[in-house]
Amino acid sequence: MSLRAVESVIDLAVIGGGINGVGIARDAAGRGLSVLLCEQDDLAQATSSASTKLFHGGLRYLEYYEFRLVREALIERENLLKAMPHIAWPLRFVLPHHSGLRPAWLLRLGLFIYDYMGGRKILPPTRSLNLRKEAVGRPLQQRFTKGFEYSDCWVEDSRLVVLNARDAADRSAEVLTRTRCESAERVDGIWHLNLRDLANGTMRLVKARGIVNAGGPWVEDIIRTKLRQNSSDKVRLVRGSHIVTRKLFEHDQPYIFQQSDGRIVFAIPYETDFTLIGTTDAEHEGAPGSAVCTPEEAEYLRKAASEYFEIPIEAEQVVWTYSGVRPLYDDGASSATAATRDYVLTVMDEDGAAPLLNVFGGKITTYRKLAEAALEKLRPFFPAMNDPWTKAAALPGGDFPVGGVDDLQMLLQAAYPFLDNRWTLRLVRAYGNDAFEVLDGAQNIEDLGQNFGWNLTEREVCWLMAQEWAMTADDVLWRRSKIGLRLSEAEIATLRRWMDDRSHSLARRIGQ
Repeated sequence: MSLRAVESVIDLAVIGGGINGVGIARDAAGRGLSVLLCEQDDLAQATSSASTKLFHGGLRYLEYYEFRLVREALIERENLLKAMPHIAWPLRFVLPHHSGLRPAWLLRLGLFIYDYMGGRKILPPTRSLNLRKEAVGRPLQQRFTKGFEYSDCWVEDSRLVVLNARDAADRSAEVLTRTRCESAERVDGIWHLNLRDLANGTMRLVKARGIVNAGGPWVEDIIRTKLRQNSSDKVRLVRGSHIVTRKLFEHDQPYIFQQSDGRIVFAIPYETDFTLIGTTDAEHEGAPGSAVCTPEEAEYLRKAASEYFEIPIEAEQVVWTYSGVRPLYDDGASSATAATRDYVLTVMDEDGAAPLLNVFGGKITTYRKLAEAALEKLRPFFPAMNDPWTKAAALPGGDFPVGGVDDLQMLLQAAYPFLDNRWTLRLVRAYGNDAFEVLDGAQNIEDLGQNFGWNLTEREVCWLMAQEWAMTADDVLWRRSKIGLRLSEAEIATLRRWMDDRSHSLARRIGQ
């Protein structure tokens, strides 16, 4: 394969297009560093699109004395809520008291700590519930009479990744998807990276003053096989699986259910017509990309939720499953559940130059703080970089007040009267203010081109391909959105053919 000409030296090459990689790339670009990010698949292809979709402190982490992590995450909930009110919003969780498990006083104490250790300002506090008198108690078995209600937040995880990548690119970072780092070595204090474009096989040589290894579940493999570095740090791969069922209850509040094995399971309203149930903690063996929700895990989740719901969940109610591998730092914990969720950052350099920063672990809630910590570790190598800036910075489309979705929806519908309520809400939740750009100039539905189903139009798909690195139908249906839950196999096949034809046509024009 041909090797493209060597370019000038950039400051930072980031390997990995998950939430940690894009978060660091965005922060670094905003501090004035020249940045290139490469991802071997799509953005958020693996772990970062397979979370439980929550910005939360991690209530159960208090039992493992992870107080710093919980406090940092609780503070971040409200910072992130302000920065992305289109893709993140408050939830009021219902925690039924199970008489055979943790006593009520212990739950109340934990929730009291949870309420106040993070400086909560926007979100409402915990309150006690009489489940026999509240609407949230009706789907539950009669034996559950007492409970608590507390605050956490929802986030569209894969859109979070894409929006961070967009903001990084808006600040002059180069973002390359379907591009794999084949190898890298230090040459005279500079990293030389060999990148392969997996779409056409061409190679590119990139010179960088530093590398961030944010490879997620592949972080250890990148250290040893791609970068050929000696390190004692190890990653512990823990699989988290989820099931999605037809809607199990009518109200819009999620549940958190204690289990006799010490774990907790969430049951969360999902995409209007579904319920999301997760997650598991299982040691993962094999390639990280091979993770699937096993039949045993699906059964565990159904039984865990059925222990609380009045109507048991049957296997045929499950419409979709997904699974991701969490790259936890191997701290020697006795079980996957007890392993730390905190992040660990290590730096390896060569005589004070050519740093390699490796990212282990991390929670989606603390990705911004992780990025800040990573840049501070790199500051000795880039002393001229600007100061931290992301705390009050909105993500693309998110420059409107918390709770302003209804107002934005009315404005969008007034500008484009052919939109119905559900369509408008979907666009606002996905794109925020950018929904006006997606629809720019359309006078009627016909102006949006082909409708692939569920009001996913040619105009929107073109925008995703041009602005958000979408290349395949799966990129659109399962990461830029969850419309894959709605479309038939025939509709998905039509979208796939259309995108393939458009991609091939574009490639031919570029090659001419």
